[in-house]
Amino acid sequence: MAALFLLVIFLLSPAPAVLAGHDYGEALRKSILFFEAQRSGYLPSNQRVQWRGDSGLSDGKISGVSAPLNIPTILKRIRIDDNVVIVQVDLVGGYYDAGDNVKFGLPMAFTVTMLSWSIIEYGDQIDSGGELQHAVDAVKWGTDYFIKAHPQPYVLYGEVGDGNTDHYCWQRPEDMSTSRAAYKIDADHPGSDLAAETAAAMAAASIVFRSYNLSYSAELLQHARQLFEFADKYRGKYDSSITVAQKYYRSVSGYADELLWGAAWLYKATNNEYYLDYLGYNGDALGGTGWAITEFGWDVKYAGVQTLVAKFLMAGKGGKHTEIFKRYNEKAEFFMCSCNAKRTPGGLIFRQRWNNMQFVTAASFLMSVYSDYLTSASTSLTCPNGPVSPSQLLALAKSQVDYILGDNPRATSYMVGYGKNYPQQVHHRASSIVSHKVDPSFVSCRGGYASWFSRKASDPNTLTGAVVGGPDAYDNFVDQRDNYEQTEPATYNTAPLVGILARLHVGHNGYNQQLSVELPETKDPKPATNQGQGLIFVEQKVTNSWIAEGKSFYRYSATVSNKSSKKLKNLKLRILNLHGPIWGLTKSGDDYFFPKWMEFLDAGKTMEFVYIQPASPAQVLVSSYTLV
Repeated sequence: MAALFLLVIFLLSPAPAVLAGHDYGEALRKSILFFEAQRSGYLPSNQRVQWRGDSGLSDGKISGVSAPLNIPTILKRIRIDDNVVIVQVDLVGGYYDAGDNVKFGLPMAFTVTMLSWSIIEYGDQIDSGGELQHAVDAVKWGTDYFIKAHPQPYVLYGEVGDGNTDHYCWQRPEDMSTSRAAYKIDADHPGSDLAAETAAAMAAASIVFRSYNLSYSAELLQHARQLFEFADKYRGKYDSSITVAQKYYRSVSGYADELLWGAAWLYKATNNEYYLDYLGYNGDALGGTGWAITEFGWDVKYAGVQTLVAKFLMAGKGGKHTEIFKRYNEKAEFFMCSCNAKRTPGGLIFRQRWNNMQFVTAASFLMSVYSDYLTSASTSLTCPNGPVSPSQLLALAKSQVDYILGDNPRATSYMVGYGKNYPQQVHHRASSIVSHKVDPSFVSCRGGYASWFSRKASDPNTLTGAVVGGPDAYDNFVDQRDNYEQTEPATYNTAPLVGILARLHVGHNGYNQQLSVELPETKDPKPATNQGQGLIFVEQKVTNSWIAEGKSFYRYSATVSNKSSKKLKNLKLRILNLHGPIWGLTKSGDDYFFPKWMEFLDAGKTMEFVYIQPASPAQVLVSSYTLV
């Protein structure tokens, strides 16, 4: 077992060359921009990264799969060859994983899971930074693609493009001339790790969209349930089925961690005891209680599972599984305590020379949320050499973020576009080649290497928000395009950073539903029901409660029901005795209206809004409305 060390706060670490306060809000805004640069497919009208264009518009069209004649309508194109029905799937969209033009399903799903977790924990902080809609859009760009990639319960497309041919070429995504073959898993060619990670992404995203689009949230949850069943019923490693992924995203850890990870997110999304039992009954067999892991990322999920289960335990949800959940919790604490075990002279967590930053951002996120869980539970972390307070744990996470943003021996920001000194020759095809909007001339496969890859000059396009691979074990960094181990960025580097940047930018100002420990539902205060006027009713209930700084806080869910036979429009609510934040309504003056994305409420339908306060429920009055 690796030696453990007591966590030391950043002030006790070797002093970097530059110590300065950082604008975490600016870094947050830039981090979310990076995902727009990684988009594949038809770019939307509100695309902010203007040097990118549409790409991968034929993805899925060359993918033939045998299918029976009762083909689901989601499968778009059909042709018949030799009496066999060949189905062509719409796989336009999704994200390129890093500096190449391949869509790899496993890291893409992990990216979406971490973006969703960032919003779940720190949504109102992201909102305070003005970036919540952009963050939600980043999640939806991924989940829209996953819906397409999951056309049948036991079929999931896990890769578009071939890493071998793609790496032979250096082209803009808009010019791709490489293979766009699509690769899938199914009952005969299983991939439990891929299916379960995608289930986790869909489940986590369903929580995000519960406040914005209930029907979309339900659709995501249906896919998540099917994918988890697929993963558990037909077990196997995805790279044994999609063998072209082995050189790039080999599943070294296997699929056991993803099965637990998927179950944890489905429990969080559904509160269904089946998934809690799955974690309890399978914790030993699948390694959740046995593996003490010192890294967390797209391949190894154990530390993430253990952190989530630790939260369930702190929330009093262990029940009959309390003892086994304590063993999960022990391993979560092992991870937190080990984060300080191996660091560079400048203080950066170090795990490996190739893209080490992926582990830094992921570990920093886990430390941040675990620190908040400890604070909510009024407890501390127990390491071998003594207790570590939540503030000390958060300080270590903050030190890692500050290192990334420039507080390091080279005074280099490893986030492109942030600070005065950041990487200029990023190992990234799109950013290193002049935008097609500036020069539409076709860039050939090998010509891109000759004309653009070999240039000893700054990238013509700034890949704002990208977190590159980072320095070596001695804080050394070489800013050269061919130094892919250090200069290539990835979506899963930046995704965990979104949450912690929001956390550091705003902190715990105001009341925050995201930082709650999910205690059992309180019976006091009483729910306020049937407040309304005429055919419009409002029913409220407590859906969550917790204690922070000696105060009891309650999360209220309010449901507005249209009991009429007509459409409800122009709803105006007056809310009295409101002492906390509210989500799901638009405020103007002292009145509240439908959210901006909603014009009316159909007959017989309901809508939900939520708010938090350390008091009895607010009084919700229906001031006026129109039925049409």
